[in-house]
Amino acid sequence: MRRCARWGWILWAVLGALAACTTPAATPTPSRSPLSPVSPLPSPTAAPSPPTATPSGPRELVLMTHDSFSASEEVIREFEQRYNARVQILKAGDAGAALNKAILAKGAPLADVFFGVDNTFFSRALREDLFEPYRPQGLEEIPPAFRLDPEHRLIPIDYGDVCLNYDKKYFREKGLRPPETLEDLIRPEYKGLLVVENPATSSPGLAFMLATIAHFGEERWLDFWRALKANGVKVTEGWEEAYYKEFSGATGSPGTRPIVVSYATSPAAEVYFSGGRLSEPPTGNVLGKDACFRQIEFAGILKGAKNRDLAERWMDYMISLRFQEDIPLQMFVFPVHPKAKLPDFFVKFAEVPPEPARLDPARIDANRERWIQEWTDLMLR
Repeated sequence: MRRCARWGWILWAVLGALAACTTPAATPTPSRSPLSPVSPLPSPTAAPSPPTATPSGPRELVLMTHDSFSASEEVIREFEQRYNARVQILKAGDAGAALNKAILAKGAPLADVFFGVDNTFFSRALREDLFEPYRPQGLEEIPPAFRLDPEHRLIPIDYGDVCLNYDKKYFREKGLRPPETLEDLIRPEYKGLLVVENPATSSPGLAFMLATIAHFGEERWLDFWRALKANGVKVTEGWEEAYYKEFSGATGSPGTRPIVVSYATSPAAEVYFSGGRLSEPPTGNVLGKDACFRQIEFAGILKGAKNRDLAERWMDYMISLRFQEDIPLQMFVFPVHPKAKLPDFFVKFAEVPPEPARLDPARIDANRERWIQEWTDLMLR
């Protein structure tokens, strides 16, 4: 997911681009809705309980997250009405910056729940001991491949894939076959066609770098980047610059490069936000083995949360079908709940790579800074 851009990443960026320029929808409800708090019935022989004071106003749940988080007003309002609560969303920069702020506030958390840890920062977040264990209602329905923490401190919410996009028109007009693998990118016919993001400053840039490490291994990944550099790759600081200023396939872009590091859902987003002008995506995905990197986003209850019980209800809600089905059109990523219904256009146009690159989160945590430094020394010096 996550993370300059995650998964809202495309939603806001595409809206911005078209003006100038975050869960699929199955309606079945669980047998006990996570929105319905369960109160035990009093025993007939038990003495009546003393009256419980009712707060005069709603309690506040603070959700700390990255700038790309989005949920519909209707979905937020349903939670607030059910629990007499007010949800405050505290956006704190990109995924890495938001996590750093949560770490600095450890012991006196700025929020009750944190959303937006992805698998590139997963081990670091657990090592910092930021989260309380909690097993949300319905977690057993989430596939084990997404449940990376057996202690339930971080709960999977969504996933998406960073992929190479290509401009269909460019390749059609040039009579050139689009690339199919990472190895294709260093062929002479693709010289000067690729734009990527800096992994030190961009979430998709980092994900693409990790894909190359997973595919080529520690011994050869820098050789691949050396060959990319010789083949005229361009590096930008972030996704928006790469996609909307350098990539020729983006709506309204003046760019001239027909291959970009973006997301597997970017082609679907181009159709969705075209206002009916497009019936097919103008861009395609490179879906060869390890050409995409899967990002999974997690949420957890921060230690010291002021409203722990309300935080638990919010965690239940985030993996319920109601919230999960809101995700695709809000953040343009996939929900982790397998029963969540996807929007029709998502089913039609949002591709899922058959063999995405994967790296163990602990391995990423142990080597991330070194890998970024090695990449920087090679590509930017």
